[in-house]
Amino acid sequence: MTSEVRLAFAHPSERADATAASGALDRISVRDHIVDVEIGAFQAERGVTQRISFNIVVEVSPLTGPMDDDVDRILSYDKVTEAIAFELADERLNLLETLAENVADRILLEPQAMRTFVRIEKLDRGAGALGVEIVRARGDAAVELVEPENVLRPQLVFLSNAAISSPNFKTWIDQLQATDQPLILCVGAANVDAPKTGHKMTQRRVDLLAVEQNAWVVASRDERCVVVETRTELEWAMRNNQICVWAPSKLVLDAVDGPSTESDDAVELAAWFASTFDVQEMIVIGADLPSATQVPLRVVGVDQVVL
Repeated sequence: MTSEVRLAFAHPSERADATAASGALDRISVRDHIVDVEIGAFQAERGVTQRISFNIVVEVSPLTGPMDDDVDRILSYDKVTEAIAFELADERLNLLETLAENVADRILLEPQAMRTFVRIEKLDRGAGALGVEIVRARGDAAVELVEPENVLRPQLVFLSNAAISSPNFKTWIDQLQATDQPLILCVGAANVDAPKTGHKMTQRRVDLLAVEQNAWVVASRDERCVVVETRTELEWAMRNNQICVWAPSKLVLDAVDGPSTESDDAVELAAWFASTFDVQEMIVIGADLPSATQVPLRVVGVDQVVL
């Protein structure tokens, strides 16, 4: 076995040693850190957890002056495991590559961290370990956390089917757009019988797709409305003065702490969505208010012209 091949499968600490630049750096490492997590792009990986193994090496700048046996002066192992835990809790991911990038970026936020080797492997997807390894150094990418200049605080409006078909629909849209605040519309499924699969996970998919079909119906009623699936699409659309109609499948299925309600409970689903960011108000037109949420609520009747 050549040295290059051996190093490719060696522990990241050996690769760090073999690729070290001039000027000694200290290293800390976390080996065989195993976590049960839901991750993966395949349907078989949704709704189940699998074992993920982390092997991470961080090259750190040496301390100047006496250490004094003070844990606050060093880059602790805890910072590495906390970076892993934070990124796993932040959102459900499809790709190990994305997770590795996020963990590396978070580690490199630490002032002492100069370079990091991140290897992540799936242990339950085959006879061996399937994984990815990346090397990132300070300065490779912009990893600083930047506060946004202006935080968007949209209005969120739930439209019942009666509201969608109401002659007041365009009048409501005009009034809401006139406030110059970002606007998100949420809907439930249309009043048609949805297929019943008899299986919880597949039924959830069917119910979410039924909601998305109705979202496209809303978009067809007013050309100002655009259907959005991802947080990135949502923020771009709001910053460009578009009215968003939420298609829920991706955000719901990818959420680490997803809605506890069933997907066919549309008002509760919209309230969960509203709670994931800083909305000004949730207006419910033609339906009952959700049972419990920290979001400011207002109910409007279908016959009410002025909001």
